[in-house]
Amino acid sequence: MRTLVASAISLLLLFGISALAQTAAPPASAKALAAHDTSTDRSFEQALKKTDDVLWYFKVGDVAAIDKVEITSKPQRNKNPTGQGAGNPMIIPAYVFTPKSLRGKAPLVVFVHGGVHGDFASSYAHIVRELMSEGYVVVAPEYRGSTGYGEDLYSQIDYGGAEVDDVKAARDWAVENLSQVDGNRIGIIGWSHGGYQTLLNIATWPDAYQVAYAGVPVSDLVQRMGYKSQGYRDTFKEFIGKEAVDDPAEYRKRSPVNRVSSMKTPLLVHTNTNDEDVNVMEVEHLIEALKAAGKKFEYKIYQNAPGGHRFNRIDSKLAKESRREIWDFLARYLK
Repeated sequence: MRTLVASAISLLLLFGISALAQTAAPPASAKALAAHDTSTDRSFEQALKKTDDVLWYFKVGDVAAIDKVEITSKPQRNKNPTGQGAGNPMIIPAYVFTPKSLRGKAPLVVFVHGGVHGDFASSYAHIVRELMSEGYVVVAPEYRGSTGYGEDLYSQIDYGGAEVDDVKAARDWAVENLSQVDGNRIGIIGWSHGGYQTLLNIATWPDAYQVAYAGVPVSDLVQRMGYKSQGYRDTFKEFIGKEAVDDPAEYRKRSPVNRVSSMKTPLLVHTNTNDEDVNVMEVEHLIEALKAAGKKFEYKIYQNAPGGHRFNRIDSKLAKESRREIWDFLARYLK
């Protein structure tokens, strides 16, 4: 870890804070998908990631012990399935934050970053600080498709597929390897694509989590393809193999709205009527499906909250009040 810090400090001096500021906030999923490009040299993203890793120590190092680990998950796609190393578990990075004030065991929160081709950037520091003050250990996986780790991880993107297994792998690793974690008190949270992954995790492994929060979550891929551009649909064709019009069953299978029957984890959902990325009708469809299935959940539809898609991740009074609702909800089941 000392080597990582030293190299990152050098990069910080090399590129300067201004260059880093350009990538501080994870992009909304639509923007990230529009930027999807498998032909780009990803070395600059790797340099920025190492630089951003240092900022974690400046932003939360006073309240959190910080570590970055490598864990294994489902095998990666391989052009030669019988070649050397084919079928080996894929290695993915993950962050671990532990409150410095912690005594004894604590609940775990799995924090799933959004942005599809995004990463767990230090722009989440204010939220991690709040989680530290609540007494949670946090694990944040950099699932396949994340940026900052080169083409090998980036090109393995599997929207609604193996990336979901990566998140569960981080949960399992934390329970098995972190002595400070209480394996009977585990929550999962995420916004946007992170909310999407949260929903798919509790649908696939309903007994693995005691509570979940999904903020402005992508919920219905079939509906989503209907209101997005052709360029967006073309990118999803790369991810899934066909457009929704040609394979609606596959898009339904990867949509949380069609998986509500298996959800039983207590769930809180937030959405916003002026969201410029995840249209509120997507989340309303999810809410309707959960109600129809008789599921235990809570929700709140914010009316034109300032900030749009990021309304409760920014630093406004409303955002802080909204996050307070989240922490109070988690506490009911984790404390």
